[in-house]
Parts: sequence; C-alpha cells; structure tokens
Amino acid sequence: SFARALDAERRRAEIEMQLQEGHWLDPRRGDMPLRQWAEPWVQTRHDLRPTTRARLETTMAKQVLPTFGDVPLRRINSARIAEWVQELMGHGYSAATVRKAVFALRQCLQAAVDDRRISFNAAIRVNLPTERAKTPRFLTQRELERLVDAMPDQYKALVLVGGYAGLRWGEAAGLTRSHIDATRSRIIVEHTAVEVHGVVHLGQEPKTRRSKRSIPVARAVMRRIEEHLDTFVGPGADDLVFTGTHGGPLFRGTFGRHVWRPVVHAAGLDGFTFHGLRHSFVAILVAAGCNVREVSEWAGHNSVAFTLTRYGGLFADGADEAVDRLDALLGPG
Repeated sequence: SFARALDAERRRAEIEMQLQEGHWLDPRRGDMPLRQWAEPWVQTRHDLRPTTRARLETTMAKQVLPTFGDVPLRRINSARIAEWVQELMGHGYSAATVRKAVFALRQCLQAAVDDRRISFNAAIRVNLPTERAKTPRFLTQRELERLVDAMPDQYKALVLVGGYAGLRWGEAAGLTRSHIDATRSRIIVEHTAVEVHGVVHLGQEPKTRRSKRSIPVARAVMRRIEEHLDTFVGPGADDLVFTGTHGGPLFRGTFGRHVWRPVVHAAGLDGFTFHGLRHSFVAILVAAGCNVREVSEWAGHNSVAFTLTRYGGLFADGADEAVDRLDALLGPG
C-alpha cells in the first residue's frame, strides 16, 4: 500500500509496463528459502559427472546452506555474499574452496533467475580470492624407483603406471587386463573408476574426450607390468589390474591411509601425492625429447595450451637453435 494515491498510480503504471515487456516477476516466488530451492535443483543436474555432482552436493551442504539455507532467494544480496566470502577465508578455507562455494551459489541462483523467481543473480559480480597454482612436484627417476621399491609387491606396478604412463587415479583403479597391450608396449585408457558416496563405479567415461588415449610405455617398464599381471591379476579380460587387499576395487581413501602415506614416508617423500606421478611422467617425456603435442596427447590433457601453461618451463628454449636455422636459410647478412 501507499500513503498517496499518486504513488500508487505510479507503481501500477510501472507494473503494467513490466507486464507488457515481459519483465514483471511475482515477488512471492522469490520468498522461497534457498534450501528449499537448492535441494531439488542439485538433483536435476544430470549434466554433471557423478563425482562433480557429489562435490556440488558437499559444497552446498558444508559451505552454502549453513549461511544462506534459510534466507529467501530475493533477500540474498551481493553485500552479504561478499561478507560470507570473508567469513570463509577467516575460517581457514583455501581460496580454491571459497571459489567453488561461490560458483555453486552462483549456479543455484542463476537457475532461480531462469525460473523467474528472482530478477538478477547476486553472486555474479562478487570479488573472489585468487587461487595460486601450486608448482608441480616432480620425482627424479631415482626417487620414483625408490618409491616403487618401498611399495608392497601388489602395488609396485601402480606406481609404474602412474609415473611412467601418467594414469590418473581413477584411470589406474579402473584399468583391466584387456587395456594392457604388452605386444605393442601400450596402455589404453578407455574407462575410469569413479568413487561416489563410498561406492566405486567401474567402466565410467573418462574425464574428457582427450582422456581416451593410447600411451607408449618403455619396454623395460612393460616387462615389470607383465610380471604384475602374471602374479596378481586373473586371466579374464575384464579382471582389474589393481584391487584392494581383499579383492574388489581400490578405494582411494583407504589406500591412502593404509598404503600410500606410510610408504611415501618410508621412502623419504613426505607430502607427495599419487597425482604427482603424472607430473613426473610429463617430466620424463620431456627429458626423452618428446614434443609438446606428444606430451599433451599421452598425458590426456584438454589441450596443448594447457600443457604449455602448466609445464612450459620444462621444454627447452630453442631460440639459439632457431637463429642458426634462420641463418642457414636466409644467410648471416
């Protein structure tokens, strides 16, 4: 209601104009609390990989909903979101975690905009903390072999396929006998294992299209992988190359607690992660003289640009050789 008839008429005219232009929103639709909107919204995200959706559910439950869950959609504003970002940083969350939390809220609110519950997305222009890329940690060949020696016999080959073939954890955990081509000395990545809410799902699509690849492996390394197959892997084409201590798929958390971290400590490599083996694989390829296109393809990177951005410092600067080649073509002048 309005105190003056003139103000009421003006407001009616504004609403009529918005109705004609298709911009009017019923404010009552924005009274829904974020929690009531977010929970069914997450379930509709069929466009996400299972692991990505699981991370989204966790982010919403742990960071977003405790602050905004009971707030009506139309009451969430940029100033409060900015304060929330500062609160998360103050509680010790990393920049990466804070950014993921804001991105989750942003996507949720954008869905509400698309559903015409609110007129704008308050999380769009919020300043985010800078996420500093960690310098990749590489193992030398001597360190890599020290890690292999420290591993239980059942998992020595797991380090080999990580350090000498660059397999991601899920790719290694989902590897089957049929994907080891000993004759051509190749490992073929076609599927991956995905762990969601305590269940390992095998035969899943890899992270990206370029993740499907055929990786050349040194023959000396392949012979060691063959010994693993003969000793620990069943004869079936679909038998897993790596399993838990009691059979069945590998669980990353369990393996990390009971095998990886104790062995890494024993090898004097505290803090080194399984993913670090991929960094070591790239370093080995570069040292072997492989070009950036080959490295990008065999590592399963999204693009050559990513490989150069992430590992450009490993590739030798060929500027001096380029001068010599140009002199040979054009003459020294």
